[in-house]
Amino acid sequence: MTENQTVFLAKSGVKAHDLEHKRKLAFNIQKYNDTVVKGKQQFANLDLARKKAKNVKWKTIENLDKYLVEFEKNFTQRGGKVIWAENADEALEAVLQICNEKGTKQVVKAKSMVTEEIHLNDFLGKHGIESVETDLGEYIQQLDGEAPYHIVTPAMHKSKEDVARVFHEKLGTAPNLTPSEITKIARVNLREKYITAGVGITGGNFLIADIGAVCVSENEGNARLTTSFPAVHIAIVGIEKMLPSVNDLALFWPLLATYGTGQNVTVYNSIFTGPRQKEETDGPEEMYVILLDNGRTNLLKKEVRESMYCIRCGSCLNACPVYKNIGGHAYGATYSGPIGSVITPHMKGMSDFKHMSYASSLCGNCTEVCPLKINIHEMLLENRHMAVEKHLNGFAEDSTWQMWKLAMLNRRLLNMAGSGIKNNVVNKLFSKSWGAHRGELEFPKKSFNQAWKERKVS
Repeated sequence: MTENQTVFLAKSGVKAHDLEHKRKLAFNIQKYNDTVVKGKQQFANLDLARKKAKNVKWKTIENLDKYLVEFEKNFTQRGGKVIWAENADEALEAVLQICNEKGTKQVVKAKSMVTEEIHLNDFLGKHGIESVETDLGEYIQQLDGEAPYHIVTPAMHKSKEDVARVFHEKLGTAPNLTPSEITKIARVNLREKYITAGVGITGGNFLIADIGAVCVSENEGNARLTTSFPAVHIAIVGIEKMLPSVNDLALFWPLLATYGTGQNVTVYNSIFTGPRQKEETDGPEEMYVILLDNGRTNLLKKEVRESMYCIRCGSCLNACPVYKNIGGHAYGATYSGPIGSVITPHMKGMSDFKHMSYASSLCGNCTEVCPLKINIHEMLLENRHMAVEKHLNGFAEDSTWQMWKLAMLNRRLLNMAGSGIKNNVVNKLFSKSWGAHRGELEFPKKSFNQAWKERKVS
């Protein structure tokens, strides 16, 4: 058992039995579910919209090399600069070099999961550069010293009382502040950061090939401030975020908003095609786009290729029964929930993160709610198959499953294993995994197969 798996089992075991944690999570997910139902009503034919979106992403990923080159050509024509980063280290070094060249010791950052993936804040901090989160949820998590809990809503696991406590402990504010008071304090603190920061850093919800653009969706306006005040804008974007044409946004923006937060469209949707032009009055003097691979090309394998279609709406997390019980932090990875369990083993190593693919009931609810109809539960099964094929589960586990398979395929063996053997296997051999939070099982002396035969004879 790897260290990551041990930590996952320990954290999930705690969270699965933390009733207060589950109450907060259930409350926030129910609010999400209620709004998504309303958001879906904007589509005259939702199923057709989802199929069209999947076809667009299929076309994009099949021709990704072409679209990446097209994006670079069109973006650089307007004065933008493109940096190709094969891994996290290359992306981090690129950001550090830009910051050092500009002499900045402070950057502001809009919400970006890809910067969490490469641990940008910690890296910059080690080099004496303060990185300030400007999204309210991310700001709360940064103050509390925690990673984002959810792809879309970073502080989903916190109640308003929890947030008030964080502000009281970290900023010295009065206890028991209301949400509006908390927002005002955050706004005052962050406005000063926008003015003094030399570099603004964002992610990107979409890359547009035909006009060479980075698209950013948000609800608070912090990304627009992050990209307007500082002299330099750096967008770090995964290569899978590509779309062929700006016309595709008419489909993808409403889908992302509906499945992400239940809105018809996100409040602020920005398209950045490079630095400020001569005839323009707003925008940064320089703009860089870092195209990040960091294991993404490993996802081009045919078994998990569809995972590259993901638009990071977070709907599969909210639908997953496992996520609802253990939450986001238990996974120990940047991307949690079903889609995170698919992509993380390929991006960070199957041997260290294969256990995430087993953290699923394979109920298929993740596939059902995905706006692009990605076959998430089937890819989780494929990951398990790969782990077995590569002999990553260990001799004991492989042997146990071989014995189980042999027994399941042989009715005589099952009948020979009387209730005593079955009771001992479940209640003693699996006392820690099965019996830790459950009462002992008492198997009947006769199996259903035996009882049925006797009934037919009589």
